[in-house]
Amino acid sequence: MRDRMNVYFPPAMLKEIADLADRKGLSRSAIVEAAVASFLSPDGADRREAAFTRRLDRLTRQVQRLERNVGISTETLALFVRFWLTITPPLPNDAQAAAQIKGRERYEGFIEALGRRLQKGQSLFQEIPDDVAGRFQSPDPDDSPHEN
Repeated sequence: MRDRMNVYFPPAMLKEIADLADRKGLSRSAIVEAAVASFLSPDGADRREAAFTRRLDRLTRQVQRLERNVGISTETLALFVRFWLTITPPLPNDAQAAAQIKGRERYEGFIEALGRRLQKGQSLFQEIPDDVAGRFQSPDPDDSPHEN
């Protein structure tokens, strides 16, 4: 036994249902019943869950890569600072002003070189595997900070 249910559709959708029913040789009720059954099917929920799982897995991998890159950046900075502090002798007071001027010039050169690298799409993370594998390529002279 079947129970009756009145449902309202937009005219365009009703035309699509009628066209599909005519092509398949089925009643409109059968088309709507199949669509509702498909919507309510646990398989549909399983497909949605699988899609969400794939998306979450992709996001998890992206976050892991970001975490790795941030860790590499932190270690790189820490290593540089330790090295710099170890080898840089303190300056006498009378040389402080000249050193500050030279430091500003070097910093400006560094920022220019960094800007060029970023515009070219170059990345330290892309170079690390090559460097570790022993295929070190000499840097582009335009990318090194200017020493004055």
